[in-house]
Amino acid sequence: MVHRREVDGRPLVLGNQGDLWGNAMTWFDHETGSVWSQPIGEAILGPLTGTRLDLLASTLTEWGDWLERHPDTVALDAPARMSGFALAQMAIVVEFGSESVAFPVSELRQAGVVNTNVGGIPVAVTVDDDSDDWAVYSRLIDGRTVELERSGDDLVAADGSGRWTAERGVQRSGDGGNLDVLPGFTSFPADYTTFFPDGAFWRSSGNVPVAGS
Repeated sequence: MVHRREVDGRPLVLGNQGDLWGNAMTWFDHETGSVWSQPIGEAILGPLTGTRLDLLASTLTEWGDWLERHPDTVALDAPARMSGFALAQMAIVVEFGSESVAFPVSELRQAGVVNTNVGGIPVAVTVDDDSDDWAVYSRLIDGRTVELERSGDDLVAADGSGRWTAERGVQRSGDGGNLDVLPGFTSFPADYTTFFPDGAFWRSSGNVPVAGS
């Protein structure tokens, strides 16, 4: 996940605080010493407690694929090891307003794409069946809400009005342009309840509140 590191127009310098909360990294800011939760970008200790950073839309992809699309990108070349996390064990979390929903990846893969509303915003959440590519898109196209279906590597409007790449939402045909990418992040389902005790888990039969999961 990627957050905007500004509070009231003032940029913060953030570092690794060294502890875990909800099985996830915590940061500290050099300006106030407040401690922040990485997944939700919220200060949980210190003078800025309760302050939230804006979550930005981002993508997780292979370097070669990214470089092909953005050949002028400059990146930090630092030694690292392979991640031990498996996407299939996680959930994609979408939060808007006072509502948050976790979409278990294993169930997303079976569905192909999920059309729903979170915080009153019509969204589509999709994950590739053979890779770790996932995305959250707005379903508003030219002021109207569309239902999206998975068709191979593409997303298509159920009414036949458009076709887009599932990985990046780039329009292949139709009107309305590219799909708007919305922010989301990954979390282990068991840890989601720490961050969003009033949240819900998506199920094909309907959202299930955390307390009832």
